[in-house]
Amino acid sequence: MNIKSKLALGTVQFGIDYGISSASGQVESQEVDAILNYARSKGIALLDTAPAYGNSEKVLGKIGVQDFKVVTKTRHFNETEISIGEAELMKKDFICSLENLKQDSVYGVLVHNADDLLKPGAEKLFDQLQELKQAEKIVKIGVSVYDRSQLQSILDNFDIDLVQLPFNILDRRMIDSGMLATLQSKGIEVHVRSIFLQGLLLMSEKNRPDKFKRWSVLWRIWHEWLNDNKITALEATTRYAVSIPEISKVLVGVDTVDQLKEIVVASSGVLPDIPPEMLTNDVDLLNPSNWGML
Repeated sequence: MNIKSKLALGTVQFGIDYGISSASGQVESQEVDAILNYARSKGIALLDTAPAYGNSEKVLGKIGVQDFKVVTKTRHFNETEISIGEAELMKKDFICSLENLKQDSVYGVLVHNADDLLKPGAEKLFDQLQELKQAEKIVKIGVSVYDRSQLQSILDNFDIDLVQLPFNILDRRMIDSGMLATLQSKGIEVHVRSIFLQGLLLMSEKNRPDKFKRWSVLWRIWHEWLNDNKITALEATTRYAVSIPEISKVLVGVDTVDQLKEIVVASSGVLPDIPPEMLTNDVDLLNPSNWGML
């Protein structure tokens, strides 16, 4: 497989100011257009968006993305139980997404909050998505997860086609647990996000916020490995993700066309052996939703 075609474009920055390392805020429409044109030229064929990403879907629809595969997502439901009303609301949201995207159908819809599929009545959401799939409005039904146990619970209950999960060079939990092999054996397409850990892995030691100093040993090993192998953090993180055979798409988010060019160039090349002491299972580091408590 062409490595570049494994890359896919996350579009959260096109709708809101996002990410620990984002300096420029929401991306201007003109720049989005340039990013999409460059993506096309490099065989990057999939866009990942969501109604929760501000006006990202409207921006994409206005520019025109008919030639891309688009994956969108459901809202988060606050109720402890899923009713028919929530399922109907999800359908309404989806129709609105199609209008905003100016599309007749999309490649995938992910349940954005995986816990919504673990609530009583969750089958109402799934049945509604299946109806939309049968109506050829959706090609693949999936879920966005945070960890393996959450994903396993969903696999036990629902026949999904697609999963999006966090993955990066420090984090082998999905590989070591056998989860990626399980997903492949079931024919479930795997998209990975957060390969830069929201930019944390690309930062120099002096730019990394003080609250991450508790992992100073890990950072020292990381920077020494990069220096010893004369490889940049961008090259290491992208090459690792695209090298995993069970992964179909590697989502990257960019603010400028130059950033995307850098990622495309960085994704090709040799990846040195990764020392085991560079790996961690610490969810305080690996799950950005825990960073606020550091």
